[in-house]
Amino acid sequence: MPGLSPLSRLSGRLSFRAAERTAAAISRVEALSDETAGKIFTRFDAARVMRAAEALDRDPTRRQGPIAGLTVSIKDLFDEAGEITTAASIYLADRAPAEADAAAVARLTAAGAIPFGRTTMSEFAYSGVGLNPHFGTPGNSHDPSRIPGGSTSGGALSVALGLADVALGSDTGGSVRIPAAFNGLAGFKPTQMKVPLDGAFPLSQSYDSVGPLARDIRTCAGVHAVLSGEIPPASPGRAASGLRIGVVRTVLTEGLDEQVAADFASVLQALADNDVELVDVEFPTLAKAGAINRVIVGSEAHRVHADHLDALETVGDPRVLRRIMTAAGFSSGEEEQARVERSAAQAAFVGLAADFDAFIAPTIPIVPPLIAEVEADYDRLNALVLRNPSTVNCLDGCAATIPMHAAGSLPTGLMVFGPGGADWDILAIAQCFGPFAGCRRIS
Repeated sequence: MPGLSPLSRLSGRLSFRAAERTAAAISRVEALSDETAGKIFTRFDAARVMRAAEALDRDPTRRQGPIAGLTVSIKDLFDEAGEITTAASIYLADRAPAEADAAAVARLTAAGAIPFGRTTMSEFAYSGVGLNPHFGTPGNSHDPSRIPGGSTSGGALSVALGLADVALGSDTGGSVRIPAAFNGLAGFKPTQMKVPLDGAFPLSQSYDSVGPLARDIRTCAGVHAVLSGEIPPASPGRAASGLRIGVVRTVLTEGLDEQVAADFASVLQALADNDVELVDVEFPTLAKAGAINRVIVGSEAHRVHADHLDALETVGDPRVLRRIMTAAGFSSGEEEQARVERSAAQAAFVGLAADFDAFIAPTIPIVPPLIAEVEADYDRLNALVLRNPSTVNCLDGCAATIPMHAAGSLPTGLMVFGPGGADWDILAIAQCFGPFAGCRRIS
């Protein structure tokens, strides 16, 4: 996607060095306190980052890449050659360094991106709120006493605080969209099969997906093109007028807090005023999504960690371990039945989607709660934060989140989603909805 590289402007008449721009970004990290930086990054090697920038400046081919010069923070579950992938867990801190880059990292660097530190996350990516007892919990970019959202917590802060241009994240149940929405950013969760998972530490092989967080959805689209290896459609941008949009009322708009409800109502009014056809949709199948996800994701996570459960009793995050151990109580045949129900839900969603251009709902039903509140009521709030985005994952859909809050308010997000394979349509619609959803009012 043209126009994303900060190294070339005015069709190449202006040219800039990656090293100078990257040095300025490093200085912003250096200006942080050790405590703050340590809650955002599991490792930040400024010399390594500068070597990558200098190597880019010497490589005329990569300097012509679609994202040349963009700094991209790397969630600490993606391998980088020579770095230890810890998934923000003390248990994995003594692993051997990776021998090669994860597929997603390799694609980014080949397109000219500069890896910009390894970011903190919920341990093993198994939480939507972003708490981490090992590295500390980074506060929300709008209010440090509130949660950042997870699991890509450090990645969201790296972008929201202006340290990096983009964050590479993963999304099993909302781990890109939740921290993006909670920090006033855009994020994109693709159809799962679109981006290879090679070299990414797994949580649930049936649900894990790879996506970007950035300050705007246009940048997310450009980075997704690189990650997926796809060429974006050459068609002109979508117009909002005439679109038929499903407003999902089953589960996804239930129990909204006051600000989220008001922000969502404002978006609906703005869309209606611009000739978007809004149709309330009841989809009873969604009521089963949470239970389906719990069984499949929990079972797969339990198999990933089965050989070190005893060690995690001593060094793991007890909240994460409790979620992993839930699978030990599942009855025989429960996982198989959940997979049957998931397949049926996906088929039903594809059928429903044939009558709509996209669907919308709040990304998260609440504003970011206080860290202390989540620590005291973790199970309920973690489930509530995950509810809406994880429903789309159950359907193997694709989804974007864009900010919908007014300046000065706590961040809220609008989720635009559709069935698997509709990635470019959803990205285009999210971009045309931006002016109506608050993207021009990011505080």
